[in-house]
Amino acid sequence: MAKEFSRTRRIGQQLQQELAQVLHRDIKDPRVGMVTVNDVEVSRDLSYAKVFVTFFEEDDKIVAEKLEALSSAAGYIRSLVAGRMKLRVMPELRFIYDASLVEGMRMSNLVTRVIHNDEAKQKHANRDEQSEDKDQQGED
Repeated sequence: MAKEFSRTRRIGQQLQQELAQVLHRDIKDPRVGMVTVNDVEVSRDLSYAKVFVTFFEEDDKIVAEKLEALSSAAGYIRSLVAGRMKLRVMPELRFIYDASLVEGMRMSNLVTRVIHNDEAKQKHANRDEQSEDKDQQGED
């Protein structure tokens, strides 16, 4: 059973590479635009594959349009990839939007903002302490 999993994982990795190349080079649909293939999960019987993609768009409406464009071209993309891979059965492609990259970038920006705010507060607190020290030295 572990052998079957490793085979499906290897097929998924190869499928991910081939899909990335096909989407980058061969798909000329302007609705798709810039797309990144993050991962591919292939079913055990190789009948279908979940293709996790990311677009560099945050607007839900634009993302939905791009997913629709990919889904409508899935048969064509599947035929292009089938010509590149040596499989008896080429899985049916199901495109799924993967928001993890966009969400990770958003979290990173939030953490960076908090760090900068803390540094600014620390500098402000240090300036206040220094001015208090100067005031106390002047009184002595």
